Amino acid sequence: MMKVECTRLPSGLTVVTENMPHLESVALGVWIKSGSRNETVDEHGIAHLLEHMAFKGTRRRSARQIAEEIENVGGEVNAATSTETTSYYARVLKDHVPLAVDILADILTESTFDEDELRREKHVILQEIGAANDTPDDVVFDRFAETAYRDQTVGRPILGTPETVMSFSADQIRQYLGRNYTTDRMFIVAAGAVDHETIVRQVQERFSALPVSPLSPPVLDTARYTGGDSRETRDLMDAQILLGFEGKAYHARDFYCSQILANILGGGMSSRLFQEVREHRGLCYSVYAFHWGFSDTGIFGIHAATGGENLPELMPVIVNELRKSSMNIEQQEIERARAQIRAQLLMGQESPAARAGQIARQMMLYGRPIPNEELMERLSGITIERLTDLAGRLFFDTAPTLSAIGPLEQLAPMNDILSSLASKTTAMHAVAS
Repeated sequence: MMKVECTRLPSGLTVVTENMPHLESVALGVWIKSGSRNETVDEHGIAHLLEHMAFKGTRRRSARQIAEEIENVGGEVNAATSTETTSYYARVLKDHVPLAVDILADILTESTFDEDELRREKHVILQEIGAANDTPDDVVFDRFAETAYRDQTVGRPILGTPETVMSFSADQIRQYLGRNYTTDRMFIVAAGAVDHETIVRQVQERFSALPVSPLSPPVLDTARYTGGDSRETRDLMDAQILLGFEGKAYHARDFYCSQILANILGGGMSSRLFQEVREHRGLCYSVYAFHWGFSDTGIFGIHAATGGENLPELMPVIVNELRKSSMNIEQQEIERARAQIRAQLLMGQESPAARAGQIARQMMLYGRPIPNEELMERLSGITIERLTDLAGRLFFDTAPTLSAIGPLEQLAPMNDILSSLASKTTAMHAVAS
């Protein structure tokens, strides 16, 4: 039987494990409750640059030695930066867990930030920024965030800009590291063929050099959702369209309700948008809805990719589906959405890497692992009335954000979209008539 165990060390560092006895491997990582949103005004992109530089040499290992030592035993190591978190993780066979712990501790406590490596890695990130700018379905999301949260760190692209990335020094990286990578904000999580007490002992030995608390505690500015319109006409085959609204924060009462609503509207091939927009009308090759939560805000969005000539018909159809969701939702749709979320949850627990990520997110958000039964209980209280009320408030009582890139000559002016989303009362009248 799988069991989650949690130990908080005297330093404040939290260690969580889940033994999965049928496995021969372990996924383990360090999750930090800090991401691009924790950057100051002049640090745009430094969180992501730090993630890259952590693998570029320590006092004990060169960049090549880090790569070779983990791959010599068939393992892998990687990292990721998001808006509010950063993670460094490894996957190894159970006999090589001590090596993985040692390497993760080494890169997080002993990195040298060598000037030559820093110069090279800056150019690597410039190429990454260029590749992202050449990918319309990446650009449309970046522009959306910048428009929805204008002039705020929560709305800035994680990669930074060529100018900011090239400006950073090793000392600036160390300052960001010292301010944010502290034991009170870090969680070490392992899932797979792992023994809890052994991991705790190894972590206690190797992570003792981490600072306990920052000299100046990081403070997040409260997110201010503004909404707006961002369009970039490009000579592309297809238009990328993202219509969104302010969603719910993780701890908000309607967070799980928003997850269900997103699933009903555009969570799969049986969803309303997929069936109406793609299957019935053939207006696009891709359409889906999503809900992302942050600590104090969220994003509820609908993304579609289509030919420019379909835009005059596409947008009214999407808006009409939003209207209908505020008027009527079937119980069968709720049950299907619950089943899909439950299946995704349980399927994810069959992978040690996915399971470690699940536990880490729960620890950062709620301070404890959340049993499956509790998660499903939160979903079970969602009713038709709650969903239609939420849809009315989400879609008709807040300003929309539109982000679009591609052949946009036939995309309706924002005022036309605003008029059709003026209020729930207008929407109800339009449906009734």
